Amino acid sequence: MPPSPSRLFAEIATAERPAGTTMVMRRAVVLGGSIAGLMAARVLSDHAEEVLIIERDPSDVDDGPRPGVPQGSQVHALLPAGQIQLERWFPGIVDEAHALGAPPPPTDEGAAKIFVNGVLGLPPAPSGSGPTLITTRPFLEALVRRRTLAVDNIRMVYGRADGLVFADRRVAGARYVPEGGGEPVVEPADLVVDAMGRSSRLGDWLADNGWPRPPMQRMPIKLNYATALFKQDEKVSDAWVVVYHTMAGKGRTARIGGINSVEGDRWIMLVAGYDEDRPSRDVADFTARCREHYPQMFGDIAEYGEMLGGVVTYHQADSRRRDFHKLDRMPAGLVAAGDAIASFNPVYGQGMTSAMLHASCLSAYLRSSPNLHEEPARAYFERVRVIVDAAWQTSTTADIELPHVDGPYPPGYRVTKWFGDLLFRTSLTDPVLSARLGRVTTMLDHPATLSRPGTLLRALRLGLFRRRAATGSTDNLRQS
Repeated sequence: MPPSPSRLFAEIATAERPAGTTMVMRRAVVLGGSIAGLMAARVLSDHAEEVLIIERDPSDVDDGPRPGVPQGSQVHALLPAGQIQLERWFPGIVDEAHALGAPPPPTDEGAAKIFVNGVLGLPPAPSGSGPTLITTRPFLEALVRRRTLAVDNIRMVYGRADGLVFADRRVAGARYVPEGGGEPVVEPADLVVDAMGRSSRLGDWLADNGWPRPPMQRMPIKLNYATALFKQDEKVSDAWVVVYHTMAGKGRTARIGGINSVEGDRWIMLVAGYDEDRPSRDVADFTARCREHYPQMFGDIAEYGEMLGGVVTYHQADSRRRDFHKLDRMPAGLVAAGDAIASFNPVYGQGMTSAMLHASCLSAYLRSSPNLHEEPARAYFERVRVIVDAAWQTSTTADIELPHVDGPYPPGYRVTKWFGDLLFRTSLTDPVLSARLGRVTTMLDHPATLSRPGTLLRALRLGLFRRRAATGSTDNLRQS
């Protein structure tokens, strides 16, 4: 009997370093040098004599967001599960990040504040579900790139990926146009990894060569971000990490806000809305939104803090996933990772963490001694499916409640929504349920763990107790 999704998820998300890795190929090519591509390259270095990364952007990530990452200026979160995987593949990297300027975690457990519908909830549990490595995206990506390229058998070239090379029923390499132009270069490979992000052209390349496209699912979220950097000043605020989430409901408009303390003694602060609620680049609009719709620390930082640069906006039309596991035919020698497989609503911070878990899926696949030249990587895509399903369930269950989103509704949606609402309400004041829910939303555990009998019964008991208490209060009022 195959392992359950929750068990397989736990195996993938382990912190243990793999032992006994063996070389199974001479050469691997990775298309894309973002977080997903870098993590894939690091894993491949244990199994390939040579790993080549083909990256479109020649700019140094130390100089700021790369053109290929349009949301790179926005707030990014590396969830605790992602930090575990990062440390798994690059031991000591978290300490290195702190040494290079990433703010250390505070000793005060209440330093991370989470507001839901205007109410301050319980702080993250001390069991590992709270944030400890908080940086900007360029800082983290630069660090991961340096560590990746320091591996002896990994190198990077700059150019635009231009297609795949097919031989019989497998992918035998990739083409790219070098930076500055010129004739396309063909790079042979035993395995090609598509890490080209949301705009991946892999579906087109497969279709052009007689292979089916992976089916795609979309959820139209219409998310609108606005972000600004500020110089940290304790006279303005003592904020370290603040998350604000208002869900759509009677008298409420769905909005998200966030403040992170990041390297360089700075705050990075975002405000976000959906559909027609679109923050602009106007500083006055940004400040007014912070003061009117968010807790006091947002307004204080926007109004009294020193803004570093202007306001940067970003729009994401949808969440999407490409279901490679549903293909009845696929070539050998090909896998995909990161946003090229699935791109979620970024407010939940699942992107970089999912990419790191995909890297661990790749490691498990390569340690199974696959026949890369003759057999499609179905075992890899089945593992990735577990990660994608978990993140997709967590994010889309919330997104489908947005007024402008009309589906698709998953099977059993009504029951899932009923229990999800109950669990959410009770977790706001119950530390046990808060910790269990937190481990799922930070991708430490699979969502299926929340359906265990102990969790179900605890939520039901607490919900019934509060309902009785509320009814009793009403009866007392009537009697008086």
